[in-house]
Amino acid sequence: MSATVVRRTRLPADRRTPGAAREIVREALTEARLTDLLDEALLLTTEITTNGVVHARTDIDLEVVAGRDEVTVTVTDFAGGAPTRTTPNGVDLTEGGRGMLLVDHFATSWGTSHHPTGKGVWFRLARDRGGAEQTRRVPAIGAPSSAALAALAHCELGGEPAGLEASIEQLLSCLCGAAGGVGGLVRLDRADGAGLRPIAGYGDQVADPERLIRIPLPVSWPWRGELLLTTSPAPSPYAAPLAELVADRLGLALENERLRRTDLRRQAWLTYLAEVSELLAQSLDIELTMALIPRVVVPRLGRWCAVYGLDEWSEPRYAAAAHLDETVLPELLDQLDTETATDALREAVRTGAQVALPAPGDGFALPLVARGQQLGLLLVGRYPDRQQDPEELAIVDDLARRFALAIDNARIHADRHRVAQTLQRSLLPPALPDVEGVGFGAEYVPTAGDAEVGGDFYDLVQMPDGRWLVVIGDVSGKGVQAATVTGLVRDVVRVLVRDGRPIPDILARINETLVERGAGRYCTLAMAAVNRRAPGPLEVTLYLAGHDRPVLVGADGKASFVGTPGTALGLLPKIKSPGHTVSLAPGDTMIFYTDGITERRRGAELFGIERLRTAAGTLAGFDAAAVATRLRATAIAFSPEPPRDDIAILALRNDS
Repeated sequence: MSATVVRRTRLPADRRTPGAAREIVREALTEARLTDLLDEALLLTTEITTNGVVHARTDIDLEVVAGRDEVTVTVTDFAGGAPTRTTPNGVDLTEGGRGMLLVDHFATSWGTSHHPTGKGVWFRLARDRGGAEQTRRVPAIGAPSSAALAALAHCELGGEPAGLEASIEQLLSCLCGAAGGVGGLVRLDRADGAGLRPIAGYGDQVADPERLIRIPLPVSWPWRGELLLTTSPAPSPYAAPLAELVADRLGLALENERLRRTDLRRQAWLTYLAEVSELLAQSLDIELTMALIPRVVVPRLGRWCAVYGLDEWSEPRYAAAAHLDETVLPELLDQLDTETATDALREAVRTGAQVALPAPGDGFALPLVARGQQLGLLLVGRYPDRQQDPEELAIVDDLARRFALAIDNARIHADRHRVAQTLQRSLLPPALPDVEGVGFGAEYVPTAGDAEVGGDFYDLVQMPDGRWLVVIGDVSGKGVQAATVTGLVRDVVRVLVRDGRPIPDILARINETLVERGAGRYCTLAMAAVNRRAPGPLEVTLYLAGHDRPVLVGADGKASFVGTPGTALGLLPKIKSPGHTVSLAPGDTMIFYTDGITERRRGAELFGIERLRTAAGTLAGFDAAAVATRLRATAIAFSPEPPRDDIAILALRNDS
């Protein structure tokens, strides 16, 4: 006598559970040497596990007890209730529920058990003992053969789409063999706008509705499907119950396929949304952002797309559009410009909700809202032959939020850039003075795309004794604080110069001010007093406070750095900035600059002071304005990258 074999396990509510349960039962019966009961045991295990997974939709506990010439299999779920089902013979199987027809047909005995969290179904198969009376029930009239039912139970459904369709055909063949049918057909609507379409079929399809059994497939919305079984002229009473059991198995496999497709689709949408976000993040220009939006919507989410902004009266204003067929874009824009379409757009602005567009646009408009502010409208045109599913509509809503944030970010950046430009202009002289015999030229290049105010500045101030003071400086950092320090230095210089203070005193006062009020920021400064008493040389007295030495370019093209280095302002209580007098002969030019030009990079290479001197030497003979302009162009052309630091250039030339 073989020992009792016991297997207990919990299986998930998954289409693979019936197959896993069969393997557990197979292993237990093989170990208990009850393989003569294997076919019936596998068939009944398939049906009660399928019943539990499809209708209870919970995990199930499987228990197998094999030994002493019999096997008992119990499947317990965690859902309440007990579906009602009767056999073709009229026997009430209320306690059994769906699938109990086969259990009642094959099992030696069976029953149900109830517990506080669910219910269980068990069956027992007993081996015939030699000469003993059969304990199984006598098969009902019209019941399928054991071989046909075993073939139906052992028919596996493939996992991949191609294999799944082929295995469905095989399952239909087994169904027809067990139920006495002449043909079977499975139709499925995948919610792609094509409706119910055949995915697998077997045998003959008869138009007689009295010979047609139609069973809906248990698949989740928005999918729907049905199993059609064509019976013989004298149908078996078991045909409908068997068709329902097969429909349950098909529902499990197709539901898994739906989930697989949904997962792939969602992964594709997530990738799409990530790419759109990355693309929008690369633009802080409002017009470019508006132009990008329709291009990422068409053709994936709509046949056409348009973006509207709002003017100061909250009226929709066209910004950009795209169409699957660009040749009809002008016609589309004319349609959107009609009074009827304009009224629909105004309603979307007024209500802040999605509004359908009138024909022939066949689309909808939804507001673009970011940070509680309505910024415009997104218009999307539907495909006439395809219905948008709820997931696509949810993607459009998500994109509308991302588009609105991108537009708002670009708007904020544009506002900041405009403020920065205005503030930067206020820190520079509006125009260079016209001084007889002295030429001035200046260039200023802010950091490309930066909405922060730079710390570089230059100024020209007339001194009480008739001389002109050239000032160029660089305050550390950027932004409002740097601009505040820049304005402070510039104003202090102007006030003290007009008070007639000498330049060393001016530098000392600026240093004291920055130490006290500079908030840790420092400033490099170059100041030069230009004296022109008569035609001839210009006398320039130069003071450097931590600033780079200017370049002196002679009329003969020789270039050299001049001046004595000094201490930057705002770092130490006391500074040193000795004066250095330079004489500019007629045609000579002195070029002041900030470190934005010498530290301009091309990869790891710097523009540097030697390249600056070489470039300056080639500019001999040009007037001061041309010198500043050409030196700026040379520095910008050095690297394809935008400037990382502000560039200020101020040229002083003896035009005598």
